[in-house]
Amino acid sequence: MRSLLVAAGVSLAFTLFLTPVFIRLFERWGWGQVIRTPENIHNPSHSAKRGTPTMGGTIFILGAVIGYLIGCYVGNNPPTISGWLVIWMMVGFGVVGFIDDFMKVRQQRSLGLTGWRKVLGQVLVAVPFGITALMFPNAWGQTPASGSISLFRDIQFLSLFAFGAIIGWILYLLWITLIGVAASNSVNVADGLDGLAAGAGIFVIGAYSLIAFWQFNQVCNGDGLAAPLQPGCYETRDPFDLAIISAAFIGALVGFLWWNTSKARIFMGDVGSMAIGGVLAAMAILTHTELLMILVGGIYVIASGSVILQRLYFKLTRGKRLFLMSPLHHHLEMRGWSEVTIVVRFWIIAGILAVSGVGLFYVEWLAQS
Repeated sequence: MRSLLVAAGVSLAFTLFLTPVFIRLFERWGWGQVIRTPENIHNPSHSAKRGTPTMGGTIFILGAVIGYLIGCYVGNNPPTISGWLVIWMMVGFGVVGFIDDFMKVRQQRSLGLTGWRKVLGQVLVAVPFGITALMFPNAWGQTPASGSISLFRDIQFLSLFAFGAIIGWILYLLWITLIGVAASNSVNVADGLDGLAAGAGIFVIGAYSLIAFWQFNQVCNGDGLAAPLQPGCYETRDPFDLAIISAAFIGALVGFLWWNTSKARIFMGDVGSMAIGGVLAAMAILTHTELLMILVGGIYVIASGSVILQRLYFKLTRGKRLFLMSPLHHHLEMRGWSEVTIVVRFWIIAGILAVSGVGLFYVEWLAQS
């Protein structure tokens, strides 16, 4: 427990007290937000945000890593391969977002990496993650990830290796890549209003911290507080370490959100939104709750789903629009909702969906026990 509290506290203090220092640095380096022209036309208030320091995601990425490492060693819980895998996804996806942000700032255009180049970068991060996650078994033969699709735990009849090793590896890596790309791009789409993505991320990653800690209390191999092979136990490797890294990330987001709420002093940029998506994907995979991520991170699904619906409707109706503007939060802006109202209500929805996911996770455990 000490590791959890220290990790969250250190990362919170880092982003809460040092973000103003980074803001001044970013202003000196000219890392100002570029607002795309169509957005200026449809949302004139967004023009005032031009020049606000961006790429603030680098701050909470750094804060989360520092908080995690200090928390681990203060609590005598050395980092495990599972914790490093979460960091890999967080930093790796963050680097892809950073390149995208830096290109926009340097060229003073709203277009950075093209869509396919961004996806390629995400694939280059997700594939090594997937390979490593099926290696390094512990004393009980458990690897960080598994070769099965999971909901509350692995679904045995949905084993990706049922058709042999070669086909299994291909399907497995495609599945891991799909989760990573979908999660990071969904969070990226939701990042359009001050504090929306960061605030929602606190609820979503917080839910996964609870899930990981509960798995630690009910782990099958005897490392946790449950007796070995207790009914309903979880075949999850390093659940306590997953709870520590997610707690550190939550603390970093909370401290950053202090400076990111309306009117934002700094934006997280693609580096931040993609990092949140990376942590979300990694936690879902390593806690063996991949399909549950759709509900827990449902607020991001709503944002990206509205974009998909807009494009499909536009093509099917040959030019008509389902929403005044996508994603959904910009549509609500066009309907006259204030930015603060939209953000707070989206936070409420994010909290409801995250709590619902944790509730279903617990109900499943009760049914197994």
